[in-house]
Amino acid sequence: MDLQGGQARPGAPPAPRRRSWLRPFLWLLLLVVIAVVAWRFWAGGSATPARSADAAAQPVGVATIGTTDLHVVMNGLGTVTPLATVTVKTQIAGQLITVAYEEGQMVKKGDFLAQIDSRPYQVALEQAQGQFARDTALLKQAQTDLQRFQKLNSQNSISKQQYEDQIYLVQQDQGTLITDQAAIDSAKLNLAYCHVVSPVDGRVGLRLVDAGNYVQTSDTTGLVTITQTNPTTVVFTLAEDNVPAVAKAMRAGPLPVTLFDRANITQIATGTLQTIDNAIDTTTGTVKLRAQFANADDALFPQQFVNARLLVQIITGAVAAPVSAVQQGAPGAFVYLVKPDNTVAVTNVKTGISDSGMVQITDGLKPGDRVVVDGSDRLRDGAKITIPPPPGSTAPGSAPDQSPAKPGGGKAGHKG
Repeated sequence: MDLQGGQARPGAPPAPRRRSWLRPFLWLLLLVVIAVVAWRFWAGGSATPARSADAAAQPVGVATIGTTDLHVVMNGLGTVTPLATVTVKTQIAGQLITVAYEEGQMVKKGDFLAQIDSRPYQVALEQAQGQFARDTALLKQAQTDLQRFQKLNSQNSISKQQYEDQIYLVQQDQGTLITDQAAIDSAKLNLAYCHVVSPVDGRVGLRLVDAGNYVQTSDTTGLVTITQTNPTTVVFTLAEDNVPAVAKAMRAGPLPVTLFDRANITQIATGTLQTIDNAIDTTTGTVKLRAQFANADDALFPQQFVNARLLVQIITGAVAAPVSAVQQGAPGAFVYLVKPDNTVAVTNVKTGISDSGMVQITDGLKPGDRVVVDGSDRLRDGAKITIPPPPGSTAPGSAPDQSPAKPGGGKAGHKG
């Protein structure tokens, strides 16, 4: 370059650029930052191994395995079915004079319900009694003649045919008296039918016929309906697979049945199983069972829908765990077993029946073992855990749960 004129000299080569020393330093700094970020990511964002372990520990609720009594209960849907439902109908024709019951009234067998006009049947009775008296006199006359003919026949004073005809006449009059007596009994029966009484104990329904109407035997509605409610029964259904177990348990003694309302919340009544139906319904695969209840408080109403719980068996001293402790996965049922070092181990278990939030453990656990019942969704095999103190406890730090095993019928445990 010409320093005087400021112009490059024609034909001169270009000057070389100066190489910066900062570029390698920047690349090295960038690599260090990436390495630090990666290390912090894999280490869980902790500065020291001790602080990393504390952050990974998960707070969980635990329960201690114990023994308890478990109830084998079968549930079924049923309806209240009275032992007897009777529609009281008239057995004679006539005008309904009196209705003596009140709707909804409780009646006993033989209580007076209604009165039908009995005058026509009273007249018929008197007529039958008059005919009976007339034929009785004829019979006595024929018998007197027979005694006289018998004496004359022994003296050969009359023909044998006349004597035999008199014998047959007496027999005819005797048959006529039998017919007359039947007419009297029929008239008396009709008079009794005019006085309508309750055939069973139970509750009277709504009045179907008012006084003043003419009733007859061909009427289909009847006078009133009575349902027997004390005692009463409930017919419910169970799956056909349960029939062998129920039948076996019935041979050992009566089985208790507990009824709950339509919402399956409130207990209504308790009773005993009476019988199992003699056939299975092939369309539904169920069988009907009938249980009887005293129903002294009239809590069960005819055709009421109920939920029935049949107690089939009580398993005493069963090893049990809370239902929330048992998880389902690829290996089947398992629990998170708490180890002494406050880590958990996946332990396969075999389960049995469930009852009141507890499930029977037939294999895999023993009384005294502790299992996780809350917070298991955040765990894995070998994970570190912390156990919060029970509610109301002021002790700092983690503490074991206060639910020792209770052999001999106690509860299986509670959350720590």
